[in-house]
Amino acid sequence: MVKQSNKSSEVTEFLNQLSHPFRNEIEELRGYILASNKDLTENIKWNAPNYCFENEDRMTMRIQPMTTKVQLIFHRGAKKQEQPKDRLIANISKMLVWKENDRAIITFKNFHEIENGKDELEKIINEWIKPTKNK
Repeated sequence: MVKQSNKSSEVTEFLNQLSHPFRNEIEELRGYILASNKDLTENIKWNAPNYCFENEDRMTMRIQPMTTKVQLIFHRGAKKQEQPKDRLIANISKMLVWKENDRAIITFKNFHEIENGKDELEKIINEWIKPTKNK
């Protein structure tokens, strides 16, 4: 399991109260997300762990009502924005399922998938947060 000192106590407490059956997988994913970029911060939003870059919501876990998988939703925040003409990032990873040009989802069904996808996940995360720097 990845150990991260920048895990939010707010998120940890939320997960402790939740007693989620996928807790080990959620913790592993939290660690990989936070290790991928030191500037990411973690909080609770939409009743789930949420990740911000430069105070902008960029990724949110979908952990409820799921008991057999966890999803990481890549987005540009809570407010609907005008769709970009092209996908927000050029990454062609098979892990990403695109919902719109500025929204994609990765689904993990077990600990093994999370562990095997960590390097690709790091690349996707860092590519995803980069567009916010270029506003």
